[in-house]
Amino acid sequence: MSIGFVPNKTKVLNKIDIPDSFFADFLRGHLDGDGFTNSYWDKRWKSSFMLYTGFVSASKNHVEWIKDKVQDLYLQAGRIKYTGKSTYHLVYAKKISIFLLKQLYYGEKIPYLSRKKFKIDRALSIITGSYY
Repeated sequence: MSIGFVPNKTKVLNKIDIPDSFFADFLRGHLDGDGFTNSYWDKRWKSSFMLYTGFVSASKNHVEWIKDKVQDLYLQAGRIKYTGKSTYHLVYAKKISIFLLKQLYYGEKIPYLSRKKFKIDRALSIITGSYY
């Protein structure tokens, strides 16, 4: 409890005292539990494949802390959206998503949710094949 976790955390979760060296692991776990990636071919542009990475929480303070921490550690800015359903989404668009996902999945022998990693790998392979 002393690092910032509390019971019934839904709306009161705030900053979590995590050493910077473990932040990528924490954020990967957050993505697995309360996060998402969304990827699709944009109908407006024939060759544009979109990728978004997001983190969800009912606590605005918590998503603001994640946003600030990502900005401090990786110099990448995200956008917080209130969904109107008592949740906040911290969202990163394509280039920043690619960068951030590489930080989160930095090695082969790290724990992750395989169904989400599969989806991420598929999206990154489409982007790599399309643009590089």
